[in-house]
Amino acid sequence: MKRIQLFELEDFPWFPHWLRACLTRLMVVMHQLLGTPADLAALLTRALRQTGQHTLVDLCSGGGGPMREVFRALQGQPGGQKLRLTFTDLYPNREVAAEVNGGPDPALTYWLAPVDARQVPADLAGVRTMVSSFHHMDPATARRILQHARDSRQAICIYEISDNGLPIALWWVSLPLIFLMVFFLTPFARPLTWKQLVFTYLLPVIPLCFAWDGAVSNARTYTLNDLDQLLAGLETDDYHWEKGLIAGKAKKLYLLGLPQRGE
Repeated sequence: MKRIQLFELEDFPWFPHWLRACLTRLMVVMHQLLGTPADLAALLTRALRQTGQHTLVDLCSGGGGPMREVFRALQGQPGGQKLRLTFTDLYPNREVAAEVNGGPDPALTYWLAPVDARQVPADLAGVRTMVSSFHHMDPATARRILQHARDSRQAICIYEISDNGLPIALWWVSLPLIFLMVFFLTPFARPLTWKQLVFTYLLPVIPLCFAWDGAVSNARTYTLNDLDQLLAGLETDDYHWEKGLIAGKAKKLYLLGLPQRGE
């Protein structure tokens, strides 16, 4: 595989919660700039139609990322009033869960119990999504996630905005550019807290962390050829896998797993 297993700072349990939240806000801005909501809405529309389901189960949600905006877009489509979205995580974000579950839309919920993407409970049936989180998984874990979706006959949509298409050395050269980019992204982060401002412009801790994790994310992302290796032996007549790249402001990768109806 071209993909290599490096560490991201956000992976460690000691990494401060407030700092992780600041990085997550920047990622949401990145998703908006790169057109993630439109990309995901198109992919998930296909998955929902193929399966006849009306529920999205977001895995490894953290703070929810761009899925709220995707959900609103899907709700605006014909039949969207039936749609439900459930956020899940192995380590649920209790703060975000309280905000989501106490919000005005009962169709949007946050599952409070830990959910392992390798073994999603049967109670959480629906189209599974993993947005910019699949690259965190080592190959054995990644394969188990895909196999469990297939064995459970649940659709799954993997989506990554990182790109491992270039030589890995070039990502380290671009690290200073990612660092500088944070100064332009920060004014668009919501909510824009004093910590986000202080630790960006006065003490640039956030730009350093974002630059490192961003460069490493690219090195850890599974390429299309890597996905072929993960999927070896998982192809069956009643479950279809589709992978590809989405062109636009950046090269984005997706993998769709779809159970075939009527089999």
